[in-house]
Amino acid sequence: MRVTVDEDRCCGAGQCVLLAPEVFDQRDEDGIVVLLDAEPAPSLHAIVREAAEVCPGAAIAVSEDG
Repeated sequence: MRVTVDEDRCCGAGQCVLLAPEVFDQRDEDGIVVLLDAEPAPSLHAIVREAAEVCPGAAIAVSEDG
């Protein structure tokens, strides 16, 4: 799995951070997503997919190609 984020689409809702704090964080100054791990461990794949699905700005993209 490969994860990418589009900071321009992020609205700072923080759902990704709540779901997968090992993979996502937020900038202190504006709440925009920070990607901590672009290739998360297999044990995190399901929760990362969920974070991408619930992102209100559709700022998270997941590629299963690795």
